Amino acid sequence: MPLYVCPTPIGNLKDITIRAILTLRSVDLIAAEDTRKTRILLNKYGIRTKLTSFHSYSTEKKLEFLIRSLKEGENIALVTDAGTPGISDPGYNIIKRCLNEGLDVEVLPGPTAFVPALLLSGFPPAHFAFYGFLPRTKGKRIKILKSFENFPGPVIYYESPFRVKALLSDIREALGDDREVALVRELTKIYEETIRGKVSDVENEIKDRKIKGEIVVVVNAKHK
Repeated sequence: MPLYVCPTPIGNLKDITIRAILTLRSVDLIAAEDTRKTRILLNKYGIRTKLTSFHSYSTEKKLEFLIRSLKEGENIALVTDAGTPGISDPGYNIIKRCLNEGLDVEVLPGPTAFVPALLLSGFPPAHFAFYGFLPRTKGKRIKILKSFENFPGPVIYYESPFRVKALLSDIREALGDDREVALVRELTKIYEETIRGKVSDVENEIKDRKIKGEIVVVVNAKHK
């Protein structure tokens, strides 16, 4: 039976599709990155489906259990903490395995953070690149950032609030100019905020602040 890839809200719990709610109610099992966070969503919509964990630290044994359950006829929904499974999370592993095994995979449309962040940046969205989370090592980050130096559109990165100031500094160092950026945090939540400007302007804006929440940084193309 199918593996249903179900996007969940990135902040506001109302941002879930009717189809996703119906799917989560009807499947035999929900494989969740964080069962505690998923339970909050399920409780809001009165969903009583059984939960099991599936995350980056899950063993091969857990993956085999899920594959075997699908082969035995169970319907399983895959969810992440927030957004679409497989985008910057471990969901890709089971999706790829299902496809390799000839099992049906059904991907539902729904929330993901980088699209609203791109539009909130105000940068031309005709051509863009999404990278996701950069490595923690400075040298590796610089190398990747530099590889996009001449990309003809915005480039989108996810970052932890604990490393976002270092990322802005690395952007200036790697690209060699004071590029336009947009720092978007807490999308769809009460304290949603977008800070736009040159890298140095954004650095100055947040230098004395303790930044919280999930962060998306959009880097504009070089002006010609």
